[in-house]
Parts: sequence; C-alpha cells; structure tokens
Amino acid sequence: MTERAAAESGWFVGDDEGAIDAVATGEAAEPADWPDLAVEAGVADSVEDYYDRLHEVTVAAARAGVHERERADDQQLIHAVRALDDCVRTRNELAERVAEWGGSVVDEAGTGVEFARRLAERDGDESVAAELSGLAARVVDLDEQAESLRGFIERATPTIAPNLAALAGPVLAARLLSQAGGLESMAKLPSGTVQVLGAEDALFAHLQGGAPSPKHGIIYTHEYVRGTAPPERGSAARALAGKLTIAARVDHYGGDLRPDLESELAERIERIREREDA
Repeated sequence: MTERAAAESGWFVGDDEGAIDAVATGEAAEPADWPDLAVEAGVADSVEDYYDRLHEVTVAAARAGVHERERADDQQLIHAVRALDDCVRTRNELAERVAEWGGSVVDEAGTGVEFARRLAERDGDESVAAELSGLAARVVDLDEQAESLRGFIERATPTIAPNLAALAGPVLAARLLSQAGGLESMAKLPSGTVQVLGAEDALFAHLQGGAPSPKHGIIYTHEYVRGTAPPERGSAARALAGKLTIAARVDHYGGDLRPDLESELAERIERIREREDA
C-alpha cells in the first residue's frame, strides 16, 4: 500500500462518526506511520494534534461501546432483577416498620404486606394515623411493583436465554446472569464458578483459611439442590452447575432450545437422590 493510499484509508479520514466507527471496528492490512500520514493529508496540523484527536475519538468509541452494551437485552434483564430484589428488600423493611408502628396505633395486630394493605385502606383522620396509612400504602406499592418486575422477568428471560431459563427458571436464571455480569460473561465461566455464584463472601472466607469451601451459591434455591439431602447436596449442585454452564454457552452462541439438557439433568439428579436411600 502506498503512503497516499494509506492516508486515504486512515481512521482519521471522514467525519467524527466515521472515525469513531473506524477506531472501534476497523483494521489495517499493514503498519503505517499514521501520525505523519495524517499531517500530510491535512487532517491534523501536527503530530501532537493527531494524538489529541486520536484520544478524543478513542474515548468516544469506548463510550459508544459501553452505551451499546448497557442497552443489550441481557443487561436490561439484569437491571430488572436487581430492581426486583431492591423492591422486595425495601418492602420487607418498611413492612416491619409498619407492623411495629401499627401495633401502637390500632387494636388489631399483624405483619407483612397484608397487614400493610389493611392499614392503607383505613381512614386516617388523625395525623399519626394518616402518616401510618401513607407508609403502609408505600409497602403495597412496592409489593405491586415487585410483582410487575417479576412478571417482566418471567416473560423476558426465556427469549434472552431460553435454555438457561428452562433449567433454572426465569428468575433464578436472571439472578445468575446478574451475578456473572451478563450472558457472554456467564458463558465463559467454568461450571465450578457458576456453582458458587452468589457465595463470594463464603468463598473468600474459605480462601483465607477460616471456613469450609462453599458447596453452592444462589443455585441453592433451585429445587434440585434445596430438595436433595444435605450429604448429596454438593453433588446435586455440581450437576446443576454443569448443565447451567452448557445452557449459557448454547444461548450465547445462538443455539436452539435443547430439551435434552433438562432430561439429562433430571436423570442425573434422580441417580444422586437414589444414593440417599442406599
């Protein structure tokens, strides 16, 4: 390639949008003295000016990449499941406060969302009763928002990660993606890491030498792990994590739904549970 041809094909040729795209996705057939070529082409006034423009364009390309990544379907799912957990946690904390406060104001006692719902429906003429009723209403609102988010997750996960959703259930699948950082990240994890996702504190304590190695993380909530007797729970967690890892890889690399993953896992769990009675 001649210097003229190289200059005409450089990332710096064209408008800012083209330069950003060239930096993000372009490539050159062979090395070239790009700073001098940019100066000779009149794109930059000096070598220093070239590097200033390169810095601006690379930062813009990085921002565009981050923005595109954040808009990806799996990232939206991660935001949704984290919002769900925030709603549930805040709802439960406020429900406890409502129950404690309500017990000092009304004759009836109760706890949880249903008690908050009853208080929210009461007439609050007095200032204390009005404030209590308003707080109870916030508990109800958070509960309804949590249910709305759960419905969204249950609809969205099977379209984003069908095999993972089929094996783990939509909500647990979304939480696994959240812990891993996304579908691509989870697809690259070994099954041993998938097995302990969500148990980072326990794993760190183990690595420091002060605690046993965790057998499972959030996959404990799966019936195949939780419903297996404690002596065999580690084996069940390993079997589940292995299939979840395969499911994430199939989903990420564009594979179709694989019902055989479910049947193979069910058979494996059945064999593990048979050992409980042996």
